[in-house]
Amino acid sequence: MKPLKHSKYKNTGVLFELLVRQVASDTMNNTDSKALPILKKYFSKSTELAKELNLYQSLVKEKFAREDKADHLITAIVEAKNKLNQAALKRQKYNLIKEIKDTYVLEEFFKAKVTNYKVLASVYKLFEFTVADNPVDLVNSRYTLIEHITHKSTAAKPAAINEMSAFVKQDKDVRLLSYKILVDKFNEKYSGLNSGQKRLLKEYINSVTENVELKEFILKEVTLLRKELKELAAKITDKVVKIKIAEVTNLLKTISESKTVKDGHIISLLRYHELVKELKKV
Repeated sequence: MKPLKHSKYKNTGVLFELLVRQVASDTMNNTDSKALPILKKYFSKSTELAKELNLYQSLVKEKFAREDKADHLITAIVEAKNKLNQAALKRQKYNLIKEIKDTYVLEEFFKAKVTNYKVLASVYKLFEFTVADNPVDLVNSRYTLIEHITHKSTAAKPAAINEMSAFVKQDKDVRLLSYKILVDKFNEKYSGLNSGQKRLLKEYINSVTENVELKEFILKEVTLLRKELKELAAKITDKVVKIKIAEVTNLLKTISESKTVKDGHIISLLRYHELVKELKKV
């Protein structure tokens, strides 16, 4: 029996996470992302890769209190995976990996740290297990997933973001009044996303072919940001600062009034989230 090895190059969950991360990085740096058309092409609702990704995500996101329910879920997911068109799945995954290889330097592309890597690796081993593999590896992978599904405190905590450290040291009025500087510093120091930005980008990626749903989400996001900015502005006594914040807040109207969602709107909203974060520090 041979050991059951994990391949991050063939792990659908890992590939999707890295592509999303690449889109996030490109978007925040105001660059057209080559990863976005790859996501659209290989993870649209009709592809076998998208179906397999949904199975990965079910095992990553679903939570049960009881181990027996978790075990039943894993069994059901494996059965669903086996019912996929394996030939089509293999072909799509081969083409996806080839396109990534043709677009990026693989060593650099796979260098980024992936959240829940151990869980995704366990899902891969579970999906790829054959009678020739070591059953001990299968059992270990299965129990890793059971522990993950039944663990009540596995919700991912936002990673510490330090991309604004140099900017924060400046005088607070300068930070508040200089929105352009804020944007430039954010782009320069970017190394991660806060929870609001992650939520926005997740919706953006998941809705790449559903513009209506994305538009509805953007309208809610604009409303939320306007409310937060107004509440934060109410706590500031400096009249000049209040005026500047009001001007910035009014610019959100152009996004909500637009009939279509553009990449520039996503970039703007990501920066608004960063502005809200900075205002909360004052």
